[in-house]
Amino acid sequence: MRKTKEFIFRNIFPLTLKSSLSRPRPLKAYSFVPFSPLAMLDPTILIIGGIVLGIAIIERILERWGVIDLVDQFAKVMRFILPVTFYSALIYFFATFIF
Repeated sequence: MRKTKEFIFRNIFPLTLKSSLSRPRPLKAYSFVPFSPLAMLDPTILIIGGIVLGIAIIERILERWGVIDLVDQFAKVMRFILPVTFYSALIYFFATFIF
């Protein structure tokens, strides 16, 4: 049988390390997460908003011209498209925006 050798912990790790750890080092923390109102001007959201606004303007122009049948068709489509577009843009904004 082999004889095991004992190591004393204090001989391996001297106590001089304790004095160096007692004084905390200064820590400078910087935040790399910018928050700017300009960050909300995401081109994707602006394009989607522009398309929806353009469709609404076309609908009003057709209403002035008296093409009520086409305006009714636009209204039926927009009742579905507007909420879907809004919630999709909202989810996209929160998924891509860094807080």
